[in-house]
Order: sequence, then C-alpha cells, then structure tokens
Amino acid sequence: MHMKCWNDLFQQEKEKPYYQELMAFLDEEYKTKTIFPPREDLFTCFDVCPYEKVKVVILGQDPYHQPNQAHGLCFSVRKGVKLPPSLRNIYKELKTDLDIDMPSHGYLLDWARQGVFMMNAVLSVECGKAGSHRKKGWEIFTDTVIRALNEKEEGIVFLLWGNWAQQKAELITNPLHHIITSAHPSPLSAYHGFFGSQPFSKTNTALLKMGHSPVQWKIED
Repeated sequence: MHMKCWNDLFQQEKEKPYYQELMAFLDEEYKTKTIFPPREDLFTCFDVCPYEKVKVVILGQDPYHQPNQAHGLCFSVRKGVKLPPSLRNIYKELKTDLDIDMPSHGYLLDWARQGVFMMNAVLSVECGKAGSHRKKGWEIFTDTVIRALNEKEEGIVFLLWGNWAQQKAELITNPLHHIITSAHPSPLSAYHGFFGSQPFSKTNTALLKMGHSPVQWKIED
C-alpha cells in the first residue's frame, strides 16, 4: 500500500467490515453515553499532522477518560486544563534533557505541526471507564496506520514508551526508521526508566542523521 495522504488510508479502511462495525458501535456510544474525545476531535492527530510531514511518532494507549481532557492527540490537553500526571512527567524529562522549562499548558499542537504524530492505539473511551473501547476494532485500524508509516521512504523516529507501545516495534521493519524505547511516563513507571532516558535529544540526534530538521520541543505560551 503506497499512500500519498491519510485520506487514502481512510478510504481503504472504510470498505472493511471491522471499520464499519467500529463506526456503528461509536454512533451508538456517542448517542447514548459520554464519550471522549468529542466526536469532532476523534481524528485530530491525522488532521494536524499530514502523512507526508510525519517525522516522529509518539504512541499512546488510551485517551484520557475525565471531562475536558482528551482532544485527539495522545498525552495532550487543551489550554486551561490541569496537566495530567503523565504529561507533567514528560515535561519534567524535557527540562532534564533539554533544559526547557515546564510550559504553562499541555496543548501539544506545536509538536504536531512540526511532524510529530501523536496517536493513541484506541481513539475513544467512555467517561470514567479507562480501556472501555478496547477490542472494538481500533487496534486493527491503528496497527494499519503504523504499517502505513513503516512504508514511508524517509526515516521516522518512533518513541515507544512502556511495554504496550514496545510491542508495536514488530510492525516497524523498515531499516530507514529509528526506534527509541523507554519506560512509560506515567507515575507508576516513570522512575523505572523514563526519567533520564533523554527521548527529546535522542530524537533530534536521529532526525539530523536522517537529514530532517530537529523538532523545536519548546511549547509556546
């Protein structure tokens, strides 16, 4: 599958029964329950980071499941929303790694616009019920996305945080790509190998080797 843009991938998946079942499930869920992110934000990560621009991939697992948090970019929250613990730890490591002070907000759009693709494996969740939309078809879709990124003919840096994300390494077979793994930034595991892992400087070093421009990791206030 040689894609030119995300739209090619969506057109292809829309024909498949699993995707049609997933969309029917979501129609019902959004009608009858409180689901995050809001429906119009479901595919934000694709909207703000075009396929041809992707040079770094950060994978999350599930969207945040409390009100006003998830908006379709993994780990990100909109301005004015209290920083979730994982994101606070990402910012702590950013300070240690590149001496970038903690931003005043958690809106990671600046990264996405530079080609950092931030996708969760499961793109929706019921309010207050972590993992409630697993095994409904999202995983098939997001694995297809990773395979499509694997086929890119320019190198990508994949940041795989935690055991769950590291299992996706088997989908990344193209020798052009560079994989950086560490523990997950959540409070449960950050002290077991996320802090001190220098993901931001390592990513930029790898990007420069590939002939890409580095990411400006500072989030503007």
